[in-house]
Amino acid sequence: MKLPFVAIVTPGSFVIPSGTSSSVELVVEHVAPHLTSEVRPVVFGRTGGRNRPVLETRKGVRYIRLPAPSPQAYIRNVSRKLIQYKRDLKLIQVENRPRFVRYLRRTNPRAKIWLVLHSITFISKRHIKRAELRVCLAAADRIIVNSHFLKEQVIRMVPQVKEKVRVNHLGVDPEKFISRWSDKGATLRQKSLKLRGYEGKKIVLYVGRLIGIKGVHHLLKAMPHIITQVPDAVLLVVGSAFYGSDRVTPYVKQLHRLGRKMRENVRFIPYVPHSEIPEWFRLADVLVVPSHINEAFGLVNVEAMATGVPVVATRAGGMKEIIEHGNTGYLIDAPCLQEELAPWISTLLTQPGQVERMGAESELRVQEHFTWAKTAERFLSLYQTES
Repeated sequence: MKLPFVAIVTPGSFVIPSGTSSSVELVVEHVAPHLTSEVRPVVFGRTGGRNRPVLETRKGVRYIRLPAPSPQAYIRNVSRKLIQYKRDLKLIQVENRPRFVRYLRRTNPRAKIWLVLHSITFISKRHIKRAELRVCLAAADRIIVNSHFLKEQVIRMVPQVKEKVRVNHLGVDPEKFISRWSDKGATLRQKSLKLRGYEGKKIVLYVGRLIGIKGVHHLLKAMPHIITQVPDAVLLVVGSAFYGSDRVTPYVKQLHRLGRKMRENVRFIPYVPHSEIPEWFRLADVLVVPSHINEAFGLVNVEAMATGVPVVATRAGGMKEIIEHGNTGYLIDAPCLQEELAPWISTLLTQPGQVERMGAESELRVQEHFTWAKTAERFLSLYQTES
């Protein structure tokens, strides 16, 4: 008996798989292979990039790449292509684009269509008016979100969809994010510290986009206080303003101005492909995530935890569902970032035993709740019971 198809429609903004895509494509790339025991995933994305054929199968997942000169043209192309899968199609899973759900409902009136939301961005008033959002969400049979925080936001905006919303936390691949406390991880870490000239340093790490809502400026403003307590502390800021680009914005220039005041203690690392990110996590003594209150999940949290690194983060959005205060890291109320960020970071940098204890607890929590295999298991359970 043939397994049914699940059509996974990515936003069409980036080629998938790709080392320079957004987190949406990253999630799909990692989850889809774990679904193949019970369904046949077909992932739709855009054309582009060298050596990217229009049709390709990787790890049991079929990738179909279509022209995407505009969002409207892209979803029309997806809809046309879906026809050939209609007979054995279990459901259509749209990633992070409510308007695509409305369009596909018109062209596929009898299909099961789910919307998977990754952030608050594309349901915010900046991107879609509330009346249009209600129509788009009404067209979905199920709405899957990555945190209880995001579930609450969706229901607040459109109360009518309350019974449709389900939570499925995201994950990480522990085989790639090797713990810094394991024999292999410790060896890799020491080699990297020596290679990069960070031996004997206490590493504070930020990984992510350099945009205001990520709160990187809070961390840079905290560094002078941290340095007074821990003179050998070094802040590594890994990332750029845009996915796959080192283009400089006024905000990035502001960050560099702050960093230049502490040349010996602050390093900016340009955009790093996701495949190289585990190495940077292994270097860290602490990851800092000072994001805005609307951070839906934050993959960097679980990536750091898988690597055995405690996290100091804003008690906001979905992050408070990941980090256990005092056990796997520390959480700070958003209004208190300026006052509390430096003390909590300094506490960890001056207590290596605490870092190791929290790192071990972080690894355990990831294994129990936040792996891609666990995320896929929950998807498969939802497919079985609710599609």
